[in-house]
Amino acid sequence: MSKHTKKELEDFTMACHELIASQQTLILSTASANCVPDISYAPFVRDHAGVFYIYVSELASHTANLLNNPQASLMFIRPESESPNLFARERAVFSCRVKEIARDDDCYTTRLNALQDKFGEVVSLLRSLSDFHLFALHPENGRYVAGFGRAFMIDVNDGCLSHI
Repeated sequence: MSKHTKKELEDFTMACHELIASQQTLILSTASANCVPDISYAPFVRDHAGVFYIYVSELASHTANLLNNPQASLMFIRPESESPNLFARERAVFSCRVKEIARDDDCYTTRLNALQDKFGEVVSLLRSLSDFHLFALHPENGRYVAGFGRAFMIDVNDGCLSHI
């Protein structure tokens, strides 16, 4: 694989950020306590430190999975209709450690307000339901694929890309 110039890396970094910013939901991969994989999705907000927040119901299997096995993978992927080659769809994938945010934590209200600002009054209703949990998904590593021969590591501290 060829190495990219600094300018190209900056352009790919911007494209990665734009892909994530263009999404309102993330694809969520979790595993049960017995290591049975599960894939789903959830609406999210992201803070300035790059942490993703989701608010999910106990009725969804991913909630129990996150409570029992606090690890997850996230994916953001370009829609098929916007992808010139379905074998090389643009995507960003993160491995995350997960932490539940308690209802009495200061962060809880702040993040739910951010979710309500982004998704509207439905969040107001969900807030009143006791089976919903707020999770913080902290990226530990990431990878961005822009196409064939264009795969990069994502620095989770600053969001910049580097060669694999």
